[in-house]
Order: sequence, then C-alpha cells, then structure tokens
Amino acid sequence: MAAQEIENGTTWGKELWDQFDNLATHTQKGIDFFERFGNFIRDRSAIEVEYALKLRRLVKNYQPKKSKEDEENEFSSLIAFKNVLKEVADLAGQREVVAENLQNQVLQGIMLLAKILREERKKALNQGAGLTQSLHTQIGTLDRAKRSYEKAFREAEKAIESYHKADADFHLSRADVEKQRVNMNIRNSQSEDAKSEYANQLQITNKQQQQHYQIALPEVFNKLQELDEKRTRGMKEFIKRAADVEYEVSPIIARCLEGMVKAADSINEKDDSMIVIEKYQSGFQPPGDIPFEDLSKPDPDAANNSQTHNSSTGLNHMTGKGTTKDKLKKRVGIFGIFTGNKEDFSDLPPTQRRKKLTAKVQELQQKVAQEQAASDGLMKMKGVYEANSMLGDPRTVEEQLNESVNRLDRLRHELLRYQKLLEQANNQTFIQHSPQSNRVIQNGQRSSRHSNGSSNHENSHDDNGEDHPDDAGSLSSSASPESGLGTSHTSLPGSGQGSTNEQPMNEEYYEADAPLGTCRALYPFDATSEGSIPMSEGEELQVIEVDQGDGWTRVRRFSSKGWEEGFVPTSYIECTLYA
Repeated sequence: MAAQEIENGTTWGKELWDQFDNLATHTQKGIDFFERFGNFIRDRSAIEVEYALKLRRLVKNYQPKKSKEDEENEFSSLIAFKNVLKEVADLAGQREVVAENLQNQVLQGIMLLAKILREERKKALNQGAGLTQSLHTQIGTLDRAKRSYEKAFREAEKAIESYHKADADFHLSRADVEKQRVNMNIRNSQSEDAKSEYANQLQITNKQQQQHYQIALPEVFNKLQELDEKRTRGMKEFIKRAADVEYEVSPIIARCLEGMVKAADSINEKDDSMIVIEKYQSGFQPPGDIPFEDLSKPDPDAANNSQTHNSSTGLNHMTGKGTTKDKLKKRVGIFGIFTGNKEDFSDLPPTQRRKKLTAKVQELQQKVAQEQAASDGLMKMKGVYEANSMLGDPRTVEEQLNESVNRLDRLRHELLRYQKLLEQANNQTFIQHSPQSNRVIQNGQRSSRHSNGSSNHENSHDDNGEDHPDDAGSLSSSASPESGLGTSHTSLPGSGQGSTNEQPMNEEYYEADAPLGTCRALYPFDATSEGSIPMSEGEELQVIEVDQGDGWTRVRRFSSKGWEEGFVPTSYIECTLYA
C-alpha cells in the first residue's frame, strides 16, 4: 500500500514537506494509542482469568455433596445439573486458554512492535533534525555572506562617491585624488569578492535546500509514514488475532453449550418420580375400611373385658390409663434392643429392606470374588515357590494365604446369611400393613387394629440363618435397671418357678404391672430377639405397656411356665384397651 501511494505521489514527503513537527507529534500519539490497545488486551486477559477463576469457584460451591444413597438413586435432574457443572468447568478452562493466548500471541506482539516503532521513529526524527540543522546552518552562512556583501557594496559605493568628489575638487592635489582612486578600487574589489561569496553561498544553500525538501527530508517523512502504516497494520492484525483466539475455542464452547442442552434433554420427570417411589416405598398396604360398630348390639367380648376391667378397678389410676413417667424413662432404654441391631435392616419397611438386602448381597458377592482371586493368586505363588525354592520361600505366603482363606470363609458365611434373609423377605406372602394404620377411638376406648401386619423380627432365624427355639421370657430374665423393664416376673408369686398353679397375683404385682387392656394375636410370632416372647395365632394376651412408637407392645400371658411378659410386634396383634 505504501509503495502504491509513493507511485501515485501521495506521500508524506511530498504532501507534508513542511509539517515536520506535526508529523513527529502524530507518530508519537499513534504509538501511544497502539500501546493503549496493548493495555486493553492485557486488562481483558486479566478479566478472562478472573472470570475463569470465578466460574471454577461457582462450580465448586454448587457441586452436590456425594452420598452413597444418592449415588444409588440419582435423579435425572441431579445428574443433568452435575453435567452442567462439568460443562461450566470446561468453559472456565476455555476462558483460561483465551487469556493465555491473548497474552502470548497478541499482547507480546503488540509490545514488541511498539518498541520497534519507537526506535524507528526516534531514528527518523534524529535524521530529520540533523538535516534541518544542516540546512539552517547553511542558511546562516548565506545570511552572513549576504551581509558581508551588502557591507562591502555600501563601502564601495561610498569610495566611488568619495573619488568622484575628490576628482572634481581642483583644490586637492593629484596625490590626494590618486589616493581616493586606489581606495575606490580596493572597495570595489572587496565588494566583488563579497558578491562572489554571497553568490556562491546562495548557490550552495539553494542546492542544499532543494536536496533537503525534495530528497532528504521526504525520505525521513516517508520513513515516518511507513512506521505509522506499520502501526496501523499491526493494529488491524492484532485485532483479528484477538478474534481468532476466540474463534479457536468457539467450537469447544459450542460443544459445552450442546452438552448443557443434552443434559437438559436427559431430564425425565417420570423416571425421577419412579426413583422417589423406589427410594421411599415401604411395601405396606393402605389400611382397610374401618368397620361400623353398632352399640345397640351386645359385644361378645364385652363380658371378658368388663370382668378384666372389674378386677383392676382398685389399681392405681395412672397405671390403668397408661405407662407412668418412670416407665417411659425405662422404655427409652429398651429401644436399642429392637432397633439398635440394623445389620439385617430389620428397622426398615419391607420394600426398603429388600433393596438394602439385595445391595448387601451384591456387595458381598463382589467381595467374595475379589478375595477368591487374591486367594488363588497366593495359592499360585505358593505353588511356584514350592516348585522352585530359588524364587522364594513358600512359608512367606503361608500366613497370608491362611488369613485370606479365613476372610473368604467369613465373607461366604456372611453372604449366606444375607441370602437367607433376602429369601425370607422375598417369600413373604402375607399383605403388609403399616403399623401406624387403623388406629381409631371407638366407644371411648382406644382400638388399634392391625390386619396382616408385618415385622422385620418375624423370622425365626438368627443372623447366621440357624433356627432357634422360642426364647420365652428372655427379656424378663434380667432384673437390672438398664433393661428398662423393672422387676421381672416369670411366674405368679407363691407358685414357684415354672409352676402351673393359677393363683391370684398379689396386690403389689398388679400395682406395678396392671394390664391396660387385652389383645389377640392375628398371626403366629416366634420370638427371636432378646426381650420378645412367642405367641400363636388367636392367642389372648394382656397389654401391660402400649406401643411407644417403636413398633412393639409389651404384653403378658400365662403359659405352662407360669406368667411370662415381653414384647411382640404391634402389627401382629389387635388391641382392646380399657377406658
């Protein structure tokens, strides 16, 4: 472009031959502006770095906390949000790439070019200043030669005038006239010499001035024009380069945005609803209809209830209505007997228990496979050592092999236990009812109706899957305060241990454990937990402590062993409490 302009004659050296100072100022402002553009790129790069840092901090702050339960059942909306966070983190990485490329490819180039332009401008201005100074020096020499010529010319004119004056004066001697003639000739000669010098200096000055304004100074101006155009081209190239930096990462940014859209499309509200069902489904059936009780018709159980009620009219009022404050405190201590042992997940509803047992079985199967592989590896190593003692002593792996075998046996035993528990949970054929269902108040009495209820303590196997006989009265075998049951009674006072003599209980016993009502067993129950007692379907028992929210009711019954008391699942009985 500069060459084309020079060919066309549109150059600074020709068009701006007398604008040296303005061109010097213009080129200085142009370089300052160019460096200001560099500062803009630098600040923008810093903003990109800060933006990337804030994006990463944002991703970190909003990253969902990991939990084993969430990993098992993750909602599609949560998975999508995690994917969005990943894409935002990738966006932060691309902003860092933009910042780095702006610094390395744009900012450094601007600073380097600005430095070169300053050096070239300084060199051109020094050259122009030297040329101007030389021309000014020559003009000064011309001015001095002109002044000398003017002085010599005036003196020559004065000498001529003096000679003519003396020559016309007849009173002067011939010698005086000759003297004036010689002075005139000298002054004329000096004037001619000064004139020649002036003419010579004028010729030199004109030639130098022509050289200065037509060749030398235009070359300087053209250099300034070239560096200014170089600056302008650099501005153009670096703006485009900054845009290219963005273009280079735009495909990746586009993929990040596409990933966000894809994450949004992966959200399925129906699947999330099913996850909620899987996560919280208890497996219990809704309660059935509450039957209508016609008070005009006699209740066949009323006689028994009234008889039992009459036998307890003289009891303590607080004991008749419910558990005393001291017993409530003791009751808290026995919660751990039934709910503390969660290895078999018996504290969970049926559906959740089956899910946990299935997950536990799968986990143990994986552990067994891993331990089996480790054991096989040790066996091979031992065989290699036995075949070639140079490779190692087989006794070194003997202990490790024994430990591995023991761990494998324990894992298999535990796996078998949980497989049996899972099989029992899967083979439950009766309908599950929530223990909290069908609690109504009828005839001023509190009636707790539980049909077809289930309990996680229903199986008659221990943790090892082995059958055990009923452990009747096991809870009442301890009289320690920590049991939360107070003084236990396995037989009637005065009847002897395990006596079948039916003797009335003394007043002190009744005051301590007066029945609150009666209950009928809806299903058979084999006592497998400490503190529970067995019962058969249809059996009548006395309620001595109502369910405190743990799913168990404390009852008393008379058997061949005497009076027994303990806990049974609330969902296995139908209670009728006294008014």
